[in-house]
Amino acid sequence: QVQLVESGGGSVQAGGSLRLSCVASGYTYNKRCMGWFRQAPGKERAGVVSIYTDGGSNYYDDSVKGRFSISQDNAKNAVYLIMNSLKPEDTAMYYCAISRYCSDYPRFNYWGQGTQVTVSS
Repeated sequence: QVQLVESGGGSVQAGGSLRLSCVASGYTYNKRCMGWFRQAPGKERAGVVSIYTDGGSNYYDDSVKGRFSISQDNAKNAVYLIMNSLKPEDTAMYYCAISRYCSDYPRFNYWGQGTQVTVSS
């Protein structure tokens, strides 16, 4: 059974930073795409960024370019979202997801429960 567990969310003031972590277990494929999505109140869930096993990344949200970065630890099947210069509009539930290929976007196969990020002005 595939499980994704996110951590690292919280409340921060605008301009601050957070680092989200996601660890996948039970995923049997050696190569995979892991991504971060977010859902703000009253909005649909949307992709933020993903990364493939080889390190190639895809940004789905132009508003985070230059502020957010993604990294991974393949040995741990973990992915991290480093968020800098946070803005109130970054407030959302952040979800981690995993799939065989990044081209599966937006329909990744497995999802975590989410971690809340709240940015105050």
